Amino acid sequence: MLRLGSALTGFARALRINPLLPRVRSPPAIRPFAQLALKPQPHTMPFDMPSEKYHNFDLVNRVKVKYGDVVISKWRSRVSGLTLVHVDYQAPIVNGYFVVRSEIFNDSGCPHTLEHLVFMGSEKYPYKGVLDNLATRGFAEGTNAWTATDHTAYTISTAGGQGFLQLLPVYVDHILYPTLTKSSFITEVHHVDVEGRDSGVVYSEMQGRENTPGDIAALRLQQLANPTGSAYRSETGGLMEALRVLTVNDIRKYHHEYYVPHNLSLIVSGKLNTQDILKVLQEQVEPSAVKHGQTYGARGPPGFKRPFIETPSANRPPFEKTITATTEFPEKDESMGEVWMSFRGSKCGDFLTNGALDIMGNYLTSTATSPLNKDLVEIPEPLCAGIWLSETDRATTNDIDFVASSVPTEELETFDEKVLESLRKVVSEGIDMKKIQVIIERERRKLFAGLESKGGEIFADTLIADFLYFRENGEDLAEEVNDIEQFDELSRWTEQQWKDLLKTYFIDAHRVVVRAKPSSALQEKLESDESARVEAQVKKLGPEGLKKLGEELGAAKEENDKPVPQEMLTEFPVPSVDSIGWIPVTSAQNKSRGRVVPAPGGDALATHIAKDGVELPVFVSFHNIQSKFFSIDAYISTAKLPDELRPLLSVYVASFFSLPVTRSDGTKLSHEQVIDQLDNDTVLSDASIGAGGSFSQLFVPGFKVEASKYETAVMWLKDLLFNSHFDVERLRIAVAKIQQSLPETKRDGQKVQGSILASMINAPSSNSLASHIETQLEFIPKVAQRLQDEPEAVVAELELIRKHLTSPEAMRFVAWGDIMSLPNPRAIWKTAFGDVKDTDLLPIPLRKESLNELGRNPSKKAVVVTMPTIESTFSTFATKSINSWEHEDLAALSVAIEVMNALESFLWKAIRGAGLAYGAHLTLDVEQGLLKFVLYRSPNSYLAYATGADVTRKLVNGSTVIEQTTLDSAKSSLVYTIAKSVSSPGKAAMASFTNQVLKGAPQDRHLQMLHKYQDVTLEQVRSALKKYVLPVFEPASSIAAATCSSAVAEKVAEGLKGAGYEVETRVWDAGEDGDVDMHSDCDTCESGSSGSGSL
Repeated sequence: MLRLGSALTGFARALRINPLLPRVRSPPAIRPFAQLALKPQPHTMPFDMPSEKYHNFDLVNRVKVKYGDVVISKWRSRVSGLTLVHVDYQAPIVNGYFVVRSEIFNDSGCPHTLEHLVFMGSEKYPYKGVLDNLATRGFAEGTNAWTATDHTAYTISTAGGQGFLQLLPVYVDHILYPTLTKSSFITEVHHVDVEGRDSGVVYSEMQGRENTPGDIAALRLQQLANPTGSAYRSETGGLMEALRVLTVNDIRKYHHEYYVPHNLSLIVSGKLNTQDILKVLQEQVEPSAVKHGQTYGARGPPGFKRPFIETPSANRPPFEKTITATTEFPEKDESMGEVWMSFRGSKCGDFLTNGALDIMGNYLTSTATSPLNKDLVEIPEPLCAGIWLSETDRATTNDIDFVASSVPTEELETFDEKVLESLRKVVSEGIDMKKIQVIIERERRKLFAGLESKGGEIFADTLIADFLYFRENGEDLAEEVNDIEQFDELSRWTEQQWKDLLKTYFIDAHRVVVRAKPSSALQEKLESDESARVEAQVKKLGPEGLKKLGEELGAAKEENDKPVPQEMLTEFPVPSVDSIGWIPVTSAQNKSRGRVVPAPGGDALATHIAKDGVELPVFVSFHNIQSKFFSIDAYISTAKLPDELRPLLSVYVASFFSLPVTRSDGTKLSHEQVIDQLDNDTVLSDASIGAGGSFSQLFVPGFKVEASKYETAVMWLKDLLFNSHFDVERLRIAVAKIQQSLPETKRDGQKVQGSILASMINAPSSNSLASHIETQLEFIPKVAQRLQDEPEAVVAELELIRKHLTSPEAMRFVAWGDIMSLPNPRAIWKTAFGDVKDTDLLPIPLRKESLNELGRNPSKKAVVVTMPTIESTFSTFATKSINSWEHEDLAALSVAIEVMNALESFLWKAIRGAGLAYGAHLTLDVEQGLLKFVLYRSPNSYLAYATGADVTRKLVNGSTVIEQTTLDSAKSSLVYTIAKSVSSPGKAAMASFTNQVLKGAPQDRHLQMLHKYQDVTLEQVRSALKKYVLPVFEPASSIAAATCSSAVAEKVAEGLKGAGYEVETRVWDAGEDGDVDMHSDCDTCESGSSGSGSL
């Protein structure tokens, strides 16, 4: 059964990855315990299997998705053993997942470090950066990779197939035949710098993760749940202690054993001719395998053991007893911890039971009315802020894990028993079979919705698991993706079968429990130990030793940065933009009100809507696409909301879908009935401040529903906006959940840094300021107390928020789907909102309008915050920039930023390549009118900032040359970015709405920009760098916010002072009561000069 994250847990789960940069080589953004919500699962039927061959390659199996135009074919070379899986479907994006079974029996980090070194050059292309430079030329954004417990996956996505086929043999050459030089190891993995501190890209990455609660708990759980000798016990990312003694020879040996064709699967999803892929492999990859003597076929050479299946890792006996352990993590606030629980799951390959456990996981945890949430979360004093269940494919038997976040420390010892007590109650009180059927049907809907929105890409995780664990003859493939029939079977299960499932796998089963407990003493010990270790290391090395290491690092950088010969790049032609297929969207508005630009080609839709004959008093933007679903959303201005009410928006949003409601027909629903009926009626319900990280002055609630539920969704939107009841008990629970999650949030260096910057640049009218950590840490405890002392006053304030949000001038609505199939698309809107006053709309509120003086004119101010919970530095520098989507320089600046940001381009080489930060990039926020330079996980962000400034100045003055190939690559990468942004019907409709309604631009603005990018010259790029980018590196025209460990805080602050910033240093000390105590010291700041407001 397809499961989100089923193959991507392991290292990704242990690290709980949520990277800032989409193009940072690390696991993708994963919610490891939320797989039950989104994963589509198709019904398939096998082809009749003729004996098909293509030169060295034999067809192993082919499966057609019965209800969708998707075909999966699996091929294998009888010579090299290389596997190809092609998921063939119509889409503008082609995706590649190149998967190695990577088993390791220690914590050395060989799989993870090798993942990084693969990108440093190969046998045929022995230059660092050549792969990524070619990727961006081929309409890709770049390459990426992740390391899990049981595999390493290398990824590439291109707009169209031409670029993908060009890149495929280059990428495989890097995977199978990398250079693995010592110089690459020094910069990318580990080195000691001239100050005696350990650094390197991988080392810095793990330094930022190793002592976080999720990492500590997950590793301990792996160790207790798996026997000695199992690779499932390992930290594949590498522990810092092990990374410090790892050598490049260790990595070479590991590569020799595991990175071989018979241990590699190439998964390709997208519209390509399968024979075209096979032709590339046959002519350009197979000869290299033969040259290297890798001709052992699928089973590999004598003595090769299939990882995990034929090694000691396959020994996964049932737990003989329940094992509990408490492990500490460093944290000054000792109020909240985490609980991780692991059970043995079903047998590997028991797809029906896997599916049943997925459904049961949904039943137990997916909504506020689910049993575990009702007993543990949705109570006045929550025992945790959230609880999730996950299944993970493993050899022999799978894992089932529970994770509970923000558990009060005093509840840690007994929490697992309370989970079991709740499960026993489910059995004794009976399974709600109606709800089980609702869940099954909702999973069906998600199946269809997922296939429509992602196409064959949804199969990636399942095909990775197939390569890792299932039969190599392909006989499992049809059943792996046969979920519709599994749903049919599970819908016939009796209540007793569901009870037996609970008893077998949870209630009567032994488990492993890890309690992650916060410890301020451990925090102090780690800081002390690290300081003493570095001091001893400096003493041992001495001045001469440190000097020698500095020289080695310099030589390594010089070796790695040898320029790629231009002819190596130009021999790969830039594909034609005409090869990309664009999804058609037509749009029309019921009335021309608000900031809307008429869309070409919308006449037929406008005529169809006009035939409805119903005039509406509200603005509705209709977007027609070919889809079996409708999205119905409101975009509501908060411009007129009183500033003192803005912090309460977090409570309003958190409780939006879980309050009692009186329906428009007079039916009164309890909060549980609301939750359950929404679960039955929708594919997705969502409410947020802002949309996609932008337009945060808007409140955006909405639904995705099946086509038959179009009218139902409109009425739900009306009733939730106008007719909910602010039940005091429900509000207390919502506030308690927010309050309980704050300790976890406030130890996140990246989030705190964002909060500091928000407080520096925003006025009180900003929702961003109101929703950030500092504001909420102060506000939420107070509102919790007020709900006890004066609940009616809080309710009155929420009613006032509702009054402003439902003001006719504030509301805009959007509907996208197959509008042309609706006989009366406007009628239901008249029914729902016919009594709303017809009035002119407020303009779309933009974030630039809620900046304070420092935000409008950034200059000199820097805030450096010391946090006890982090070991890296997170920084953002901001300067004034373009604030209009129609600005004449926008295209040139966009290309210039892409030139700087591209993988293996200027910032990457100078900063990440030197180990100065795990990520460094520029970002332009047009809505806010700010350009930002962001540093992610840096050992010393000032050094990284100074390096970025030096790089930019040299580009501006011409001492560093921008090659034409670099410009071509930047433009091609932007082609991919645009194609990806409209790569599904829903995304295309969203772009149409965003362009016209939110940005006040033409519907096809993204395509217009595509052509403008192609016209940008090298001179325009240099001009944009000078005019718009260089100011972010000048203190007179920029500001900075940084969070860092105590070990480097002083150096960061002194560096910024030396550069010319007026630096304010603070200590982040959020106590257990939630209050923020910021000890501040500013040598050059006058009182009140920061523009940062109350902190």
